[in-house]
Amino acid sequence: MPPLLLRVISATLLLIIILQLIYPNFVAGIQCWKCNSREDPSCGDPFENNTYYKVECDKADERRHLPGVKATMCRKIRQKVNGQWRVIRDCARVGEPGIGGDERFCLHKWGTFDIYTEVCTCAAKDGCNGAGKPASPLAASAAALVVLLTAFGAAR
Repeated sequence: MPPLLLRVISATLLLIIILQLIYPNFVAGIQCWKCNSREDPSCGDPFENNTYYKVECDKADERRHLPGVKATMCRKIRQKVNGQWRVIRDCARVGEPGIGGDERFCLHKWGTFDIYTEVCTCAAKDGCNGAGKPASPLAASAAALVVLLTAFGAAR
């Protein structure tokens, strides 16, 4: 690789790292699916997420009954109401991921009038049932810079 190209790449990566140190809040919060199978059956199970997009939960509208509380988790609610199943996917502001912090478990509630609810909350992954959150951009940039500098040193 030509030395000039290596210098340009190194300078670019260094600039990215500096910007991430100056603006640490640039990294987005958790992203969650937002839909309701009552309005669109493809929101149900199995979930057909090719027709939906994830929403940025840290930018979600504030709730009047929870002033100042930001959404930091994703939630999937499965309900059986009067014999009809529905799934609601959205950002979550309150609750605990999983049960005892173990996101493999969901909270189950049975009520009167043939109502059953299963609430699954998670914070470890974007989309609760999607791919995991990417590694920190700062860590990825630092690793790329180390690899680049090692390659640059070996090219001499």
